[in-house]
Amino acid sequence: MGAVQVTHKETSIVTIKKAKKRNVLSRLAKNKAAFISLWFLFLIHITVFIGPLVWTISPEKINPTETLASWTLAHPLGTDDLGRDVLSRMLQGGQITLLVGFTAMTFTILIGGIVGAAAGYFGGWLDAVLMRITEAMMAIPNFFLALVALTVLGQSPVMIVIVIGMTSWMEIARVVYGETLKWKSLEFVEASIASGASSLRTLVGHVIPQVIPTIIVASTLGIAWAILTESAISYLGLGIQPPTPTWGNMLQNAQQYIWSAPILGVLPGVAITVVVLAYNFLGDGLRDALDPKHVK
Repeated sequence: MGAVQVTHKETSIVTIKKAKKRNVLSRLAKNKAAFISLWFLFLIHITVFIGPLVWTISPEKINPTETLASWTLAHPLGTDDLGRDVLSRMLQGGQITLLVGFTAMTFTILIGGIVGAAAGYFGGWLDAVLMRITEAMMAIPNFFLALVALTVLGQSPVMIVIVIGMTSWMEIARVVYGETLKWKSLEFVEASIASGASSLRTLVGHVIPQVIPTIIVASTLGIAWAILTESAISYLGLGIQPPTPTWGNMLQNAQQYIWSAPILGVLPGVAITVVVLAYNFLGDGLRDALDPKHVK
C-alpha cells in the first residue's frame, strides 16, 4: 500500500511539472516576436552547424582568379577579395561566433551565479566582500577592459571566451543576488533549515531552483551580449584572427570594399544584428512566460 502511495505521489509530481511546461510554452507562443525568434534561432543554428556538411567548399580556399566574384551557382553568395567562397565563410564564421557567444555566456552565468547566490544567501562579511568586488568591476567599462586583457593575454578563442566571461559576470551576479535575498526569507527555506539541512544543501536544493527562471532569461541576453562583444573585438582586430572566419572579422575585412562589393559587409552585419535581436526578443518572451506577473 505504501509503495502504491509513493508511486501515485511521484506520478502527480511529474504531471504537475508537465503541466507547468505546457503553460510556459503556451504563454511563450502568445508572444509572437519571442516565438518567431525561437524558431529563427533554431533554424540559424541548424544551418550554420549542419550546412558545412552539405556545402563542403573550404572557407579558407583561395582562388586568385575569382576575387570579388558575383553570385553564381558555384558561389551562391559570391567570393571575397581573395577568392574565398562567402557562403562557406558565413557558415563557419557563424559556428565560431555562436559557439563563442554560448560558451562565454555559460562562463558568465557560472561566475555571476556563484557570486550572487553566495553573497545573497550567506550574507555577512562574504556579502560585503563579494558585492564590493562586483561594484568595483562594474565601475570599469567592460568593453575596454576586455580589449586591454586581450592585448596582454593573447587572442586565442579560449582566451576570448575567458575574457568576455570575466568582464561581464557582474550584472548576472547582481540579479542572482537580489533573487536569492527574496527567496531565502520565505517559509520553505526556513523549514528546510529547521529540518536539519545544511546551508549549502538548502541553497542548492531550495533557493537556486527558484532563481533558475531568472538565470534562463539572463542567459539569452548574455549570449546576445557575448556575440556583440566578440564581433566588436574581432572587428577591431583583437579577436579571432584570419584566416579563421567569424562574422566580426569578416566585417573588418569587408570595410575597404564597402562601395565595390558591399555584400561582403552586409551579410555578416545583418547576421549579427538579427541573431542578437532574436535573442533579445526571446529573452523578453521567456521573462513573461516564466513569470506571468510580468505580462502586461
